Parts: sequence; C-alpha cells; structure tokens
Amino acid sequence: MTAIPELHAGTPFDDLDDYLALGRVGGLALSADGRRLVVAQSTLDEKATKYVTALWEVDPTGGFAARRLTRGRSGESNPTFTSDGDLLFTSSRPTQDEDDLPDDLWRLPARGGEAVVVARRGGGITGVRAARCAPRVVVTTGVLGRSGESADDERVRTERKEKKVSAILHTGYPIRYWDHDLGPDVPHLLSASLDALAENGQEPELTDLTPMPGPALREANYALSDDGAFVVTSWTVSGPLASIRNILVRIDTETGARTILVDDADADLSDPVISPDGRHVVFMRESHATPDSAPRFTLHRYSFDSGTVSEVAPGWDRWATSVVWLSDGSGLLVTADDRGRAPIFLLRDGADPTRVTTDDCAYTDLQVAPDGSTVFALRASYAAPPHPVRIDITSGAVSLLKAPADLPELPGTLTEVETVAADGAAVRAWLAVPTGASAHAPVPLALWVHGGPLGSWNTWSWRWNPWLLVARGYAVLLPDPALSTGYGQEFVERGWGKWGKAPFTDLMAITDAAVALPEIDDKRTAAMGGSFGGYMANWIAGHTDRFKAIVTHASLWALDQFGPTTDAAWYWQREMTPEMAVENSPHLYVADIVTPMLVIHGDKDFRVPIGDGLRLWFELLSESGLPADDEGRTEHRFLYFPDENHWILTPQNAKVWYQVVLSFLSEHVRGEDVALPEILGR
Repeated sequence: MTAIPELHAGTPFDDLDDYLALGRVGGLALSADGRRLVVAQSTLDEKATKYVTALWEVDPTGGFAARRLTRGRSGESNPTFTSDGDLLFTSSRPTQDEDDLPDDLWRLPARGGEAVVVARRGGGITGVRAARCAPRVVVTTGVLGRSGESADDERVRTERKEKKVSAILHTGYPIRYWDHDLGPDVPHLLSASLDALAENGQEPELTDLTPMPGPALREANYALSDDGAFVVTSWTVSGPLASIRNILVRIDTETGARTILVDDADADLSDPVISPDGRHVVFMRESHATPDSAPRFTLHRYSFDSGTVSEVAPGWDRWATSVVWLSDGSGLLVTADDRGRAPIFLLRDGADPTRVTTDDCAYTDLQVAPDGSTVFALRASYAAPPHPVRIDITSGAVSLLKAPADLPELPGTLTEVETVAADGAAVRAWLAVPTGASAHAPVPLALWVHGGPLGSWNTWSWRWNPWLLVARGYAVLLPDPALSTGYGQEFVERGWGKWGKAPFTDLMAITDAAVALPEIDDKRTAAMGGSFGGYMANWIAGHTDRFKAIVTHASLWALDQFGPTTDAAWYWQREMTPEMAVENSPHLYVADIVTPMLVIHGDKDFRVPIGDGLRLWFELLSESGLPADDEGRTEHRFLYFPDENHWILTPQNAKVWYQVVLSFLSEHVRGEDVALPEILGR
C-alpha cells in the first residue's frame, strides 16, 4: 500500500470548524481625503450558524493595527464615505425580539460618537452611492404599490405580511435571478441631500428619481458623479422572445430627468464609471453571442461634450473585470483575468495597456488615493485569502496593510502545471500539493473544474477551497481549460458551443501532465466540479473511466431541459441551440457511466434548477452502467439541501458538504472508510 505523507499539523484547514471560524474580508472604501480606509470582515456568530459582517478601519500607511468600528447583531455592509468623511453603511440593527428586518442607512460621524439612522424604507436600503465632493447620496430600495409612494409601499407590505400572501404576478421575463425571486417589489433609485442631517440631525427626505421604473433597475449597477449632480446607470429593456438587454441612461439627481446615453442593440452595457470632472463615463460592453461566436467584453467611453462613444484600448485581448479613474482623470486602472491571475493594468489614451502589478495575485475593490500616486485594493490568490494592500502605481510595489486578522498558514504548497493540447493550445493549471508529498510518498489527485464557464481559477474561494482537501492528503488540480478567461478571445472561442470537445480534452491533457509528476499517485484520482464544473464532471463520467470517484455539484445534466428552465434562458439560448444541446448533453451518455458519483444540489437553485439534479439522480440509478441493484443499493450518493441555492452558504451546511465529499473520496479513492457526520442521521 502506498504510504500517506505526514500532514502539516496545526493549520486552520485541518479542522472544518477552525476553517469556518476564519475571518473573511470583503469590500473596501476610501475617504475622499485618502486618510481613512475601511474594510468589511465576516465572522461566525455565537451559534456558528451564520456569518455576521463588521466594519473595520485599516491604517492606509500600514503603521497601526486595524480598529473595529461597528458591532451590530445583524452586521453591517455597503461601507461608503460621504464628502465630509463620515461613514455610511447599511444595517438592520434588530432588537432581541425582532429579526429579518430590512436594512436602514446609517451614518457614523468622522468626529466620533454613535451611528445614527440616515434613511429607512420598508423595502430596505440595498445599495449606496455617496458623492465625493458634495453632500449627496443615492440609494437603491424595493418599492411596492402602484403609486411608488412610501406610504403605499408600507401599506401593501403590511397587508401582504399580515395576510401571509406570497404570490407574485409577472408580466415579463425574467422572474428569478440566481438564488432569489424577482418581485413583487421593484427597485427604485432614491436621492437625498445630507445637509439636513448635518444642520439639525433630521433624517433627509428621499426623492424618488425613478418613479414606475418597472424591471429596468433589477440587478442594475450605477455610479454617482463626484459633484452629486447625476447618476449613470444600466437600464434593462425588454426585447422579443422573452429577451432583455441593458442600455445606459443618465438621471439628474435634482429633477429625476432621464436621458438615454448609449443604446446598442447588439450588446449589453454595464458598470459605468464617471470621470472626476464629470465629462466622461467609461463602461463595459458585452457583445451578444451567437451559436458560433462567444461574447466579447470591451471597454468604451462616452463623452458628454460630444455625445460620442469610443473604444478604450482597442485590440487589447483581455476582458476587464473592474475599472477606476485616476484621480486627475488622465487614465484608468483596470483589473483583468490574465493567465490564472487578475493583475492591475494602467490604460492611457494612445498607449498600450501596461501591467502595474507583477505578482501571482488577483486584485479587486480598487480605490485610488487623491494624490494619484497610490491605489488601495484587496489582494488574493490561491496562496492567501483577500487582504488589504497599498500599491505604488508607478513602481508596482505592493505593501501589505494590517488587516483585522492574520493570513492563515497553509497545509501545502502552490505550483503550476502546463501542457499543450492536441490542437497546439497551451493549457495551464494551479496545483496545490500537501506538505510531505514526494516520489517516495505520492498522494492522490483531485481534478477540480471551475464554473462559469467563462471564468478562471485565479483567486481565493471560501466556498471552493482546495486546501481543505490538501490538509487531508490530496493534491488538487485547478485547471483553466478552453472557455476560461485570461487567455484571449481565441481561447474562449475554442470551447464556445462545443463544451464536450476542447474543454474536455484540455482537462484530460492537463490531468495527464499532473499525474506524470512523481509526487502524484496516478492510480488514485477523482474529478469534481460545481455549476459548469459540475457539467464537466458529468461529461467526464460518461466519457472516461479513469477516475475512481466523481463529485458533481449544482450541475447541468440534460441541456434541453436546462435551457428553458434556468433563470436566464434568453442568455443561454444565444449559444445553446437544439443542435448544440444534443451534441453536448451529458445525459445522453448515462449508460457509459461506470464511476461512482456523488450528486449535490440545492432546491433553491434557480441558475441550474433542481430538476437537473433530480433527473441525474434517477437516471444514474436506472440507466447508468453502475445502476442500483435489485434491492435498490447503489454506490452513487445524492446530497440534497432543501433550503440552499446554487451555493451552499450557511456555515453548518457547508461543513456537511465538505464532510460528505471527503467521506466519498476516502471510500472510493483511498479505500478508507470515513464516518459520515451523525447530524445526517445515518
């Protein structure tokens, strides 16, 4: 029997409870004067059944330890600084007798003192933008009632609650999004001046900028100009055959006057970012895909002076994931996926994009300092979870700031694997290997396929964390096959409409390269994935018997069923023609599946509806090459979560997820029995 390497003891990944207890940083806000930096950190509550987020102040110079600012029982989110340096945030602040209350907008004065409520609505405050140079705030809230007035909203909400009415009447599409129902309320943008609060402590009056918007602001993203004079937002319009698309509009914050800025029939427009002088707005353009052509993401700029649109960095073969202006408006800082990383790039007119950061990390939440020399960000990679850093824009030097918690020690090392596919394309992956693995003590391998499919294994994931497997003696391979972002448009096109071809052969090629390493045991391997990664796990199961076990989470099984029932059917039908569905549907190969499979699905999953999981389970037991026996016994397993969605979010359910996955892998890959948790009742 192959020896199992001695694991590196004492890391938080050795025990699931220790892992769940790690603080999770996300969100970053910088004051207009650059002197204050705030992050949000989520930690377990006393019962370890949910995460509660608190706001912490981080020293921008890196000299002092982080200081906790908020301690609400339900947590705080959406940190945003006002022009005078006060901190806005959203929180419900329930009492011991109340729970599940909507979030109000709160203000924590820069001069000290207790937080006070700025605004409250029955639908809660779900988004906040504050002007950098004026006492103006714009918020998002859901509104019920025909008039859109606050009084009508409260009356209808109260009546629905008291009469226990949950019905939603739809007149258009979509009706769901990822993990939640759309409606019955409708998102509105509300505007307020903060002068009244500053002068007499009164809550400012919220003015509805978007009366009767219909579905236009569902899942919208918007920006507020530095002077607070106007908003630029994405605006959803309905099209033929239950389709929707997004245009860009400008809304005056005093009058609510709305003007269409850019309407492109062949693309969706999103993520507007207004220049400091208010003369330009940069936005993302996603071209509409066709069955034969993948979408293309490009940056464009609209000029208010001329009313013209021009492409930013034409010919750049990367997809921007976020954009901020330099403080003087002379250029842009952009993040983009790039070969398993997500660095920061500098874009200036007439010049090629230049890379600012050169490490193996992914950057998010960029905040440019007023003097333009520095940008603050959250940095992460598969070697470290998100943490705040300061970056010199000229040199690219990165300085680690003092976060609310130290970075966790890892139970292994991270390296890269590369190979060449049959068509000559280069394919790469991250490989996490346990401490102690060697040619004398090779370890089993878990191939973990990312979701998307337009995505990349380039940053830390609390939900899909390889180190929990590494701590138990597995090497974990995190590949970027065809359709992955960060390798250029051609690499995406290789897999577009052909999910079962290049993505599959790329995965097999990179697995071959990994198992050829002396520290990997090529006889003990497993494959796993979620969402599109679950689709690939299903496809792998029907096309090879090389793996000892397969874990498929929230997976697409029958494409003809998935297409019309997912929450965004119009989007998937651009690629998923009837012919494509037949050529690439895993369910047509169920008879060829001879590998034990662990199927996992949440009932509240709207992106990949539960029907796919139920059909997969039934067909595995009745039609696969490894069916249930005459007494109904099977090597397959189905882990079902009645109250979870596409992701398994509650801490204890996430713990069960990993426990069952690890038990299943131990049984079939390592030939060892690992007891299931008693809480499952088995």
